[in-house]
Amino acid sequence: MLPFKVDPSAYWFPKHYVQSAWLEHAPFAFWLVSALRPRLIVELGTHNGFSYFVFAEAVRRLGIECTVEAVDSWQGDDHAGFYDEEVYASVVSIVEADYPGFARLHRAYFNEAVSEFADRSIDLLHIDGRHGYDDVKEDFETYMPKLSDRAVVIFHDTYEFQEGFGVHRFWEELAATKPSFNFQHGHGLGVLAFGARVPESISDFLTQANEQNSPVQSVYQHLGEDVARVYSERVELESLAHLLLVARNEVRHLRESSSWRITAPLRKVRSLLRK
Repeated sequence: MLPFKVDPSAYWFPKHYVQSAWLEHAPFAFWLVSALRPRLIVELGTHNGFSYFVFAEAVRRLGIECTVEAVDSWQGDDHAGFYDEEVYASVVSIVEADYPGFARLHRAYFNEAVSEFADRSIDLLHIDGRHGYDDVKEDFETYMPKLSDRAVVIFHDTYEFQEGFGVHRFWEELAATKPSFNFQHGHGLGVLAFGARVPESISDFLTQANEQNSPVQSVYQHLGEDVARVYSERVELESLAHLLLVARNEVRHLRESSSWRITAPLRKVRSLLRK
């Protein structure tokens, strides 16, 4: 068995936390960008933007020349749910503030935006759109001509088996054709070395990940759980801060009320008596 070493980039924490089923894959995404050094990253299905922000943050920290593109209708679907314009506006605001120049958003359906990318240009493709078998198969086949000879493709929800989710079925078929590995945590993340000339670091990783008793799954699961824990703690703190603000406003309104002013002398007398 080859010695397994965790690159320092896998210990990075995201800058932007938003609600997402992708939280636990941030450590691997940071490492993947560091190892692959892609020139073009394309994400199909962005929603709140968590995974997209992770890719963009990795590019920014590494200082590599890479464009990070997101394709989404920002309307939602029957799996992710449907949502309003606030979701898209939030993603736009973060991109403009922190990743101007190299992060681009395409508000379109996947098959409409494919012509925006040159053949054999995409080094890292992330597919996370509709999760039916036919949907994910169509997404992959539509963008396959755009993949470079060093391309890596990752699929989310490869370990999700509830009704209507067919990514796991397509992944089983596809994984047998190329070097690959399937993470089981965080609803599953399939990693496919599509290109014939992927970097040696990627090939070595897949070899190690598939060895018997490999620590890869457990290591990245634990790292991912740390990221999810930070998100949960932030949500809890925000909730407590909101409750505190509500309580302060209620006290302020009470003090400004007529009844509070009328009973002020009585409270003063009681205070003096206690002293």
